[in-house]
Amino acid sequence: MRNWADVVSASDDELLAWAERQPWAEAMRACGQDAEWHAEGDVWTHTRMVWEEVGRLGGFSDMRPEHRRALRFAALWHDAGKPATTYFDEESGRTRSPKHSIVSARMAREILRNWGCDLEVREAIVNLVRYHGRPPYLLDKSKPEEEVIRLSWLVRNDLLYQFALADTRGRTTRETARKEDALELWRDLAEEHGCLEVAYPFVNDHARFLFFRGELGSLHRVPHEEYRCTVTMMSGLPGAGKDTWLARHRPDLPSISLDDVREELDVDPTEEQGRVIQRAKERCRQRLRVGEDFAFNATNLTAPMRKLWTDLFARYEARVEIVYLEPPFEALLKQNRERERRVPERVIHRLLDRAEPPSPGEAHEVRWMGGED
Repeated sequence: MRNWADVVSASDDELLAWAERQPWAEAMRACGQDAEWHAEGDVWTHTRMVWEEVGRLGGFSDMRPEHRRALRFAALWHDAGKPATTYFDEESGRTRSPKHSIVSARMAREILRNWGCDLEVREAIVNLVRYHGRPPYLLDKSKPEEEVIRLSWLVRNDLLYQFALADTRGRTTRETARKEDALELWRDLAEEHGCLEVAYPFVNDHARFLFFRGELGSLHRVPHEEYRCTVTMMSGLPGAGKDTWLARHRPDLPSISLDDVREELDVDPTEEQGRVIQRAKERCRQRLRVGEDFAFNATNLTAPMRKLWTDLFARYEARVEIVYLEPPFEALLKQNRERERRVPERVIHRLLDRAEPPSPGEAHEVRWMGGED
């Protein structure tokens, strides 16, 4: 499989044959699991069983090709992170794989990105891998309906339900604690709230923003959309075209750039950034206090880093839009080489491993696009 076009044209048998030859599949074959939940044996044995169960799902052959493909890849990669996270807990006598779905999602993103998969298609698959284990534990949540609503903005609940069925059936367990009743509850709750096949319909963007911040209170609340200003937060690797996008689409918008602040303070990007962050925050506050629109231009590659800034903007009642740029990687490297402030490519590769596109819950508006579009 050299590129996404090869993947799209491949049959299921060809995809499975390709997967069988990959190093991550070999690692899964060598990784044992807790016998209480996986009496069938190693991770790859479970993966193969889930692959078969996906093909047996009711209506699978009638699904849209992209949905069938997403379920197939979720089967291949949902536990791919287990070899890197599995350990034996001597205190409990159990084999555990904490946060393996996060590692699995990163692996899926890297493979799909290397194939040149479209950004939205890629992240739909990645999120199916990332959140595949949520439905069986719905009743563990104090507010199950909020879990279903939250996930509807990250992944299609109907596909999540279908995959959870295949994952539950594709194993041999000594107990039957993972009953399908919980999965049916997930589906019914999503259907009841109008978010089985689409994202939950919040009354407005501010309601969604507050919900994901845990500040909405009631789903029936209709918050006023009155903002003191708008902050356009750029997000993307060095060389992605953030400056170019602002010059083209927001030519009159004043910008606060971390690169500019670093240059003023003579701080290298690889050095401690405390002084840079503090000065940038103060400059943001100056504009926020007077209610002036502005752009905040930095890499902002992870959700925790973006939240550091959106928390600040929200305190001043700003509307927040995030513009995420991700051109093809070779184009990005070329653009970086042509920059006046070039970033070492080893640094870009390291940042690429950490990068995650912003989710719709992080701002009032989130845009994903490639390069200079």
